[in-house]
Amino acid sequence: MPDMQHDSSTLSWNAMGEEWLTLAQTGESRMRFIMPHMLRYMGDVRGLRILDLGCGEGGYARKLAAAGAIVTAVDCSEAALAYAQRQASAEGLDIAHHLRNSNDLFGLADASFDVVLSSMMLMDVEDLAGTLREAARVLEPGGRMLVSMLHPCFDGNHETGIGRQGAGETREVVVKNYFEPRAWSAPLPNGSTPVIWRHRTLSEYVKAFLAAGFVISDMHEPRATAEEAAAFPSLTMIRRIPLFLYWELMKC
Repeated sequence: MPDMQHDSSTLSWNAMGEEWLTLAQTGESRMRFIMPHMLRYMGDVRGLRILDLGCGEGGYARKLAAAGAIVTAVDCSEAALAYAQRQASAEGLDIAHHLRNSNDLFGLADASFDVVLSSMMLMDVEDLAGTLREAARVLEPGGRMLVSMLHPCFDGNHETGIGRQGAGETREVVVKNYFEPRAWSAPLPNGSTPVIWRHRTLSEYVKAFLAAGFVISDMHEPRATAEEAAAFPSLTMIRRIPLFLYWELMKC
């Protein structure tokens, strides 16, 4: 079996080590908004063969397996994948875990999945075209790829790209340069280890989806409810501005 080939993205996320485990499980936006919305968006998963691409600490994979899906989890981070394996075992869940760069899913057969889940990782990969090509390869015809990402129109490098001003209910997005910068290094919110962030335009994503053989079957800009915003103040901004973008892609 070949070894995983590293690039700037895999090196970046491996450098985080176990810091990501804490950030992933304490981040209010992820736990209270991004993940619940995605799981609702996916619908009934019983009996579906699902690839959790960029599984991180395995939170989605475990919830999907517990809901009756047949789950395979892939990530490039050794620390995250080891944690995901330990937790799945502790919870008695049968999940196959693989250390892979998302642009080379070696060992995973063609047309072997009904769904590929890509939650908050596609915007981080160095090789977007390769990742989408591999996702399409392992999906059966008519299979779905479900993607969540930072909304390209409302998030980017906050210093020189797409910034923030104000606070609380009056906080605003300030578009300084939608087209740049393309990549930069900075810690995650509440983190200390720099990772590589990437910005691509909407048109770049759409063209990449189509080039990989997908059609766009749905797009969703989830909005925080009044109840969510009242319970979790960090979600207040998402009452007015869509910070996250969800796609449903279908393999032709």
